[in-house]
Amino acid sequence: MSDQDLHGGDDAATNLTPEERIGLIPTWIVSRDDLNRAERANIAAGLRWARRGRFDVLDPASLFTLHRRMFGDVWRWAGKPRESEKNIGIADWWKVREHLHQLTGDVAAQVAAGARPADEIAIDFHHRLVSIHVFPNGNGRHARLSADLLAERLGGQPFSWGQADLVHPGQTRAAYIAALKAADEFDLRPLIAFARS
Repeated sequence: MSDQDLHGGDDAATNLTPEERIGLIPTWIVSRDDLNRAERANIAAGLRWARRGRFDVLDPASLFTLHRRMFGDVWRWAGKPRESEKNIGIADWWKVREHLHQLTGDVAAQVAAGARPADEIAIDFHHRLVSIHVFPNGNGRHARLSADLLAERLGGQPFSWGQADLVHPGQTRAAYIAALKAADEFDLRPLIAFARS
C-alpha cells in the first residue's frame, strides 16, 4: 500500500505541485479535484473496455493494458511498471513482472482446481496485487477493479468495497487499510467482509 492509493490526497481544491504534475497529460488539470474527475472518467472507460469480453484478468499483459486503459488519458506512465523502490510493495522493483506472472499463474491454478471459494480467491488476488505495487500510482484502484472482474469471471458479483470513495481519507478508507494490514498477516476475513460491506 502507499501513495495516493492508500494515504489519499490533500483538500480537493489544493493545487497540484509541479512534482505531482510530472507525467500528467491534460493541461487543464490544476487541482486534486480536477485530477480526481479526470481519473474517474478514465477509469469508467477502462471498465467499459474490460467488460467487452476481450480482457483476461489472469493474463499479466492484460493487467498492464487494463491499467493503461484506466489511466492512459491522464498519465504518461499508465500501464508501465514502476521503476523505483517505494515505501510499500516489493523492494526489488525490477522483479515486478516476475511477481505478477507468479501471482497470475498461482491464481489461475486455484481457479482451475476450485481450491477455495470465489470471493476468497478474488480478494487474495486483490491483496497480493496491491502488495506487489506494480505501478507508480493507481495500484489500489487497479487491484479493486481487477478483483471485481475476477469475481465476475467466477460467477459472482463485483465487490462493494465499503460503498465509499477509498481515495480520500476517512473512516471507510481507514477500515480498508486495516483490512489490508490483516491480510498482510494472512487473515483475509476482514478484507472479504469489507469488500462485501
